[in-house]
Amino acid sequence: MTDRIVVLGAGYAGLGAAKRAAARLRRGDAQVTLVNARDHFVERVRLHQLAAGQRLPDLPLARLLEGSGVELVVAEVTGLDLQARVVRLDAAPYSLSYDVLVYALGSGADMEAVPGIREHASTLAAPDQAARLRSRVGDSGSVAVVGGGLTGIEAATELAERYPRLTIRLISGGRIGDGLTEPARRHLHRAFHRLGLTVDEHAAVTAIGADGVLLNDGRELPAETVVWAAGFRVPELAAQAGLATDEHGRMLVDPALRSLSHPEVFGIGDAAAAHTPGGASRMSCQTGLPMGLQAGDRVADLLRGRQLRPARIRYVWQNVSLGRHDGVTQFTRADGSPLGSALLTGRASARFKEAITRGTVWAMRHPGPYRPAA
Repeated sequence: MTDRIVVLGAGYAGLGAAKRAAARLRRGDAQVTLVNARDHFVERVRLHQLAAGQRLPDLPLARLLEGSGVELVVAEVTGLDLQARVVRLDAAPYSLSYDVLVYALGSGADMEAVPGIREHASTLAAPDQAARLRSRVGDSGSVAVVGGGLTGIEAATELAERYPRLTIRLISGGRIGDGLTEPARRHLHRAFHRLGLTVDEHAAVTAIGADGVLLNDGRELPAETVVWAAGFRVPELAAQAGLATDEHGRMLVDPALRSLSHPEVFGIGDAAAAHTPGGASRMSCQTGLPMGLQAGDRVADLLRGRQLRPARIRYVWQNVSLGRHDGVTQFTRADGSPLGSALLTGRASARFKEAITRGTVWAMRHPGPYRPAA
């Protein structure tokens, strides 16, 4: 009997899980099917570059899956029947039955965080969103980027470097680069000054309109284009289907990445709250890729009747690009807390991040070794 493994989502986590499981299992014993709404792999960590008019590598999923034995289905997931173990799709074959399901549907921009995002703001959670922002920025004179995390910082600096004529302001409800050391934050602010960015910290946006943003202190800041980079949320599909989720809709999983309510389902990537030394896993490529590779191992072990080991998810660094030739790399402890003076800045950081980003795609092509150290 052939075991049916269905993986939902072909991001860093899902693609890694599908290829790893297929590599660990004989093709006659298991069929791995990967479902994704697009036929291309999205380098989400590069979408700010796409918004700034740069051409990204072309990465068709069919090419990345070549020779792996993984079947690709390009369709959007519309529902889950956990009792019947069926995934419903909006395109052929319209439904898939599974013995083991890997849920890796990721996250998207939080369009409901404040009024006006959907109507007036641009986002950077998907390629089509980044492409629309690229076309819009070309006709703008002023841009407000909302969000002081990595996405907001990288978007603001990339746009400022590419379009020096633009008036760009970066707005954050708290400290920008919170979680970095003071030397790292000083380097951020030097880069902001060099690029001509206006920075507003501790300024929470309460609404977005056609002409700019409204802050919690009553100020109105004009902007022809607003970029919302202040939060992400996961699809409601897991909670609606009856999987155990937290208050944010992320799947609750055990140390081996299995659903707490449905052990035949694994949860990985942004859509799952996995155990790490610092608490629940962050929404990031740095956690998504190792979660995916280890989930592939655990799926193979489950089907072979082996004991499932806990997944090992650790943090190593935070990489922040500041345009193409500058950046900050803050090295961290396993729980994500910063390691004091362990820091790269400038061109060294930019080169390091580019190497890591390219290496991530290499890992998508070659998802070994097949038994990582525990």
